Amino acid sequence: MSTNVTWKSRWTFILAATGSAVGLGNIWKFPYITGEYGGGAFVLVYLGCILLIGVPVMIAEIMVGRAGRSDPVHSMSKLGKTAGRSANWGAVGGIGILAGLMIMMFYSVVAGWALDYVAQSLSGNYLNSPTETIEQNFSQLLGNSSEQFLWHSIFCLITASIVAGGVTKGIGKSVDILMPILFGFLLLLLGYSWVNGDFSAGLHFMFDTDFSKLSSDAILVAMGHAFFTLSLGMGAIMAYGAYFPGKASIGKTVLTIAALDTVIALVAGMAMFPLVFANGLTPSQGPGLMFVTLPIAFSNMAGGQFFGTIFFALVSIAALSSSISLIEPGVAWLEKYGIKRSLSTFGFTGLAWLGGIACIYYGGVFDALDYLTANIMLPLGGLMIALFVGRILPRDTSVQELGMGQGTLFKYWWFALRYIAPIGIILVFLNSLKLI
Repeated sequence: MSTNVTWKSRWTFILAATGSAVGLGNIWKFPYITGEYGGGAFVLVYLGCILLIGVPVMIAEIMVGRAGRSDPVHSMSKLGKTAGRSANWGAVGGIGILAGLMIMMFYSVVAGWALDYVAQSLSGNYLNSPTETIEQNFSQLLGNSSEQFLWHSIFCLITASIVAGGVTKGIGKSVDILMPILFGFLLLLLGYSWVNGDFSAGLHFMFDTDFSKLSSDAILVAMGHAFFTLSLGMGAIMAYGAYFPGKASIGKTVLTIAALDTVIALVAGMAMFPLVFANGLTPSQGPGLMFVTLPIAFSNMAGGQFFGTIFFALVSIAALSSSISLIEPGVAWLEKYGIKRSLSTFGFTGLAWLGGIACIYYGGVFDALDYLTANIMLPLGGLMIALFVGRILPRDTSVQELGMGQGTLFKYWWFALRYIAPIGIILVFLNSLKLI
């Protein structure tokens, strides 16, 4: 039932988990909500939420994975039985695996758009084009099912090829290569933005501290993003935790991942918004920022073709580092039933591919999957993990696994996991359902 596979090093795990955490939300959502909700004031609240909600739950997920040394279903089930409770806790892991599969269905479609724009940037398709043409260009892509089908299929194939290679030779080796490239591209774009953008306007937008914008809504947004940005509640971090080296410190590792995830999101904002302001454009978030606003900016600037290509390559790498973590938990689960990794990978990714086709041809499927996973499944998964570790597992198990004694740090984590994180997640859940 248990796995003997481990990451090559603690640093490989950090890169893999950071890759899982750094997705499209870091690039197209976080910088914008930071600017909209008070800049520096929002960042302070967000960091507080990371420390009180994100970090405690992430430590719990990794701990369950490492203690169980198996996929999310079997790890939760095994620890539930060991604690003298029900093996049915494994269902929480199952919901996480299902959520990952459902997210991959629509995520791969969006990642396909990014791949399409890498090709468009390389060919100079949108360069020196009027604003209306660039806006129509994205609309045309959304209306072109066969084009979306092609890029969605390519993205799924790349994802499956990496996961099929195994934990160390596939995922580990790929993140060891991809994440440094992502960091390098980000710094390159930051330099380009410094030279060609309105850096001062970007700094003011993102970091001017305005506490008057810190409404209750802003605090709930900060809570929500702190939870979602670390890939919690969907089994990915738990699955990665199963390969976590036995003696490495989980607490220090999680703080490193949270810091990297936040820095990457802030640097991404400073690489994008100065270009937006330099072109007199209005800052936005979501696909509009990435596939309309920024191409308009790149089309009008020196070196726009090269840096546009670099930007969309960066987006594609961020999407890929997340997608492999969406597939791995399900693959690890299928392997427990004797199904070979290559077959389980392409079978599981094949389901995601079919779901993506449904998203392309029926827009309602895309919206339904997005709503169900973000608003219901992930918050419930995170809440159940917090309750499982904080209320079901014996405290001694956590003390032993974390190896930090029962000093101040442990007491802070234990209190946050048992009280603060569950309340925060419930508030995020109720807010996402528009109940508060």
